[in-house]
Amino acid sequence: MDEIVVVDMQVGLLNGEPKYDLQGVIERINLLAAMVRRRSGKVAWVRHCGKVGDRFEPHTAGWAFHPELVHQDDDIIIEKTLNDPFVGTPLNEVLQRLAPARTGWATDFCVDATVRSAVSRDHHVVVVADGHTLMTDRTSTRQQ
Repeated sequence: MDEIVVVDMQVGLLNGEPKYDLQGVIERINLLAAMVRRRSGKVAWVRHCGKVGDRFEPHTAGWAFHPELVHQDDDIIIEKTLNDPFVGTPLNEVLQRLAPARTGWATDFCVDATVRSAVSRDHHVVVVADGHTLMTDRTSTRQQ
């Protein structure tokens, strides 16, 4: 069975400064999620939950998943409060049942934290090379 974990693809993270190839990332996530579902796999969405008054406050516009992402009722949602989605969440237990590929936003923050934490817990990790993004200004400094 195929699985995929999508990290922090939320309005509050994705609005504002341009993100590198955001539309392409969204399209690839939707394509991968559809493929996983066709194969009877599971799609898990990791969502950052902020504090009252910040742009990721639960049940506010910024907390919502990006509207172009395709969700289904039987998808798994993991809510986190830190960069590392393993801390204080059931993600490790979910991954013990799944063997997911991972995609998402903030390659150099939450995606990186997720991958490192998953590896430290002996999960087999595959990161979709073109399935995550970061702010355009950070890509230009990395290419220098």
